Amino acid sequence: MTPAYLTAPGYLLGEIEQDHHEIPGFAARAREYGMQPDARLWGWGKVRRTEKPLEELVIETGKTVIDSADVDFLVLCSTRFPGDAHTHGGFMETIMSGLGLDCAFLGLTLNRCTNLVTGLGVAEAFVRTGTYRNVLVITADRCATESERMENFALFSDGAAGCLVTARPGDYEILGSAGAQDIRTLDWGNEISADLSRQVNDILLTPHGLAPGDLAGVLHSNLYTPIVVMKERLAGFTLAQLDTANTARTGHCFAADPLINLVDRRTEPGGYYLLAASVPGSRAAMLLHKPTTAMS
Repeated sequence: MTPAYLTAPGYLLGEIEQDHHEIPGFAARAREYGMQPDARLWGWGKVRRTEKPLEELVIETGKTVIDSADVDFLVLCSTRFPGDAHTHGGFMETIMSGLGLDCAFLGLTLNRCTNLVTGLGVAEAFVRTGTYRNVLVITADRCATESERMENFALFSDGAAGCLVTARPGDYEILGSAGAQDIRTLDWGNEISADLSRQVNDILLTPHGLAPGDLAGVLHSNLYTPIVVMKERLAGFTLAQLDTANTARTGHCFAADPLINLVDRRTEPGGYYLLAASVPGSRAAMLLHKPTTAMS
């Protein structure tokens, strides 16, 4: 099988920054969810919003990732693509033209906020089997209305993130990707599951002789601090492996969080890192290894 690498990760946040208390209806929503007004407890901080259309977010993010790479496939992820079958052709024409691409593409949406990590797994499979050599993966999302910015598990920001999954040696070697589901708990009202996270850990780590404690870092979704800390610790990780700083700095950028957090973390040569995202009934993760020497 062809080795696969993740390289040139980048992201774009909405151009308008606002404090959490400026979100329309914030105080009322907090009372509705029974959340005490303690920003440090929840990780409330800044959110980003955009007035740009989704296709512009995709194009701008893609341009931060690709330059001379010969991209031969695009995986595009979003929880909500605009329009319908009548408009999706024009939507993709705008994106492909804006990125200067003329290749096949795939759209992913039903995996919700695990879309990006799931899409990275698809790209990895294409590269390992030799179907494509350079796959551009981008996720982009924006709230349809301002009233959607606050939920009982996160404050949402508009943003996008992307990277290249390639057969060429790059920033991180991809050691594997995996997912686990419980179809009985996929409904929005259920909690995310630490059991599913442990299942994914076993699938990814055991073949490499690793345990959760061997990872240098876990790049998780930016959910409210008590939720993400509790669930990831129940999955076997320690506080030292987690980094919740972006919960307040960037908010929850839908599926983009793991890649945003990878970009912002100081990763160490030789370290193992896990990109991970959970939604009710589903967990997706990708195991990365940072080479000890620069690869070319």
